Amino acid sequence: MTDVAVVGGGIGGLTAAHELAERGFDVTVLEANDRFGGKARSMPISDDPDALQGEHGFRFFPAFYRHVIDTMERIPDGDGTVADNLVETEATLIAETTGPGRIAETRTPDTVRGWLEALRPAFAEDLPREDVHFLLERLLYLLTACDDRREEELDEISWWTFIDAENRSQTFRDRLASTTQALVALRPQVGSARTIGTIYLQLLFGQLDPTQPTERILNAPTNEAWIDPWVCHLESLGVDCRQNAPVERLASDRTHVTGVVLADGETVSADEYVLAVPVEAAPAFVTPTLERLAPELGRIDRLDTAWMNGIQFYLSEPVDLPRGHQVYADAPWALTSIAQREFWTGYDLEAHGPDDVVGVLSVIASDWNTPGILYEKPARACTREEIADEIWAQLKAHLNAAGERLTDELLVDWFLDPAIVENGGSLETQREGGDAVTDDRVENRSPLLINTVGSLRNRPPADVGVRNLTLASDYVRTNSDLASMESANEAGRRAANAICDRHGARGRARIWELEEPAVFEPFKRQDRVRYRLGLPHPAAVTQSLRGVTRRFGGRA
Repeated sequence: MTDVAVVGGGIGGLTAAHELAERGFDVTVLEANDRFGGKARSMPISDDPDALQGEHGFRFFPAFYRHVIDTMERIPDGDGTVADNLVETEATLIAETTGPGRIAETRTPDTVRGWLEALRPAFAEDLPREDVHFLLERLLYLLTACDDRREEELDEISWWTFIDAENRSQTFRDRLASTTQALVALRPQVGSARTIGTIYLQLLFGQLDPTQPTERILNAPTNEAWIDPWVCHLESLGVDCRQNAPVERLASDRTHVTGVVLADGETVSADEYVLAVPVEAAPAFVTPTLERLAPELGRIDRLDTAWMNGIQFYLSEPVDLPRGHQVYADAPWALTSIAQREFWTGYDLEAHGPDDVVGVLSVIASDWNTPGILYEKPARACTREEIADEIWAQLKAHLNAAGERLTDELLVDWFLDPAIVENGGSLETQREGGDAVTDDRVENRSPLLINTVGSLRNRPPADVGVRNLTLASDYVRTNSDLASMESANEAGRRAANAICDRHGARGRARIWELEEPAVFEPFKRQDRVRYRLGLPHPAAVTQSLRGVTRRFGGRA
């Protein structure tokens, strides 16, 4: 039997272990934390065994997630599987400080009128018509561009530039240019047109696909609804899941990895090794010897990260919000949230302390560099207490304008991602060369990988070229090229497939391509020929499509 050591028990590592164990490999998973799940794990908010659970951020499963859903459908949980713990959302509230906000339906429409209503919020009723035309033309450009043009041309320009955001209306920038930042780790000013455009299209197609729920979330904290049953299932397959087992380094000779050295001095030897640690930790494992064997490993540290962390507010009363996400359009810290209690039907909230908690509002802050409204400082210059106060103030400013009564009396407790750690930096804003410079008061020990222009070349494949080493994390090159559970799961499958191929194991883990309407395939084939000849995207096709978009825009 072939032995495999998986370093890291997040989504990528657990996926690789799952696929390999099903194919007869003897797998050991080494996880540094006291819980499996990586950034997806939930954590007790105190030492009380019955404490409520906090999260790095709420879980979000859009329709184009195929790999992670397939895995969930293969994890037993009671009489069903953990996929049964996914609950479809119904609407997204776009909250503003200046009025009641707007509600966008997320349920799959079942009538023609429903389809029209579903499309309307995407283009915004008050969006200038010329901006609607322009956006449709940009999306059609993407849909008719061949893969080579997307990877080699569109990966080299930002989404912000591609949609000409600087020369569009403020409404366009507020409502459309930053749409993806609200729910996924993509920043329009720095992310590539290839990746953000692709994900934007996938989110739109998910809204229009009658066979798939547009988006789903879990009906309980992540570990209870998914990760803990997953670990139990892996153990039933013979996987040795070891928590509190931090790895210090990979040992290697001039041809391959020879062992995993743990922080306590123990060495774990195996035939195959899977490195499944996050992007901020991976470079520390890349020794000069490994980099010589696989130069692509040396480019991992060129990938960028950003702060996108969560906080949970525990309330004495439930908040009356649409069953889905809330996007805070005017929030300087780019906030999104979910009222979790309304979805946690599989979680006995009363059995967990504090006793008077009835509602849970889970919030993610995606902008840690813009000054807030309460302390007028960016989040990274605040203490943990100030971060909680500031986010709470921004929530109240939006939700109370939307008609909700969010008061300080409702707040029982809060739990900020423990990866945000105070570093003892100065709270004072200093002056340097006449400019204000604010010291970071906190550090982020769990930043998130973000897509940037040209970053595709720095993303290594799962099978990196070392004869017994594979990679399984969301920085691996995958179809979605996105820091997400879906990318990590796909990377884990690719790592498992590489190992299976090397050892002649039966079967391979399935990999799904991102789906786009087949009607555009002839245009892509035409563009592929033109691209190979060094010609631009076909102007004749673009011109003919422009007439279609104008007619569509006239009816929008």
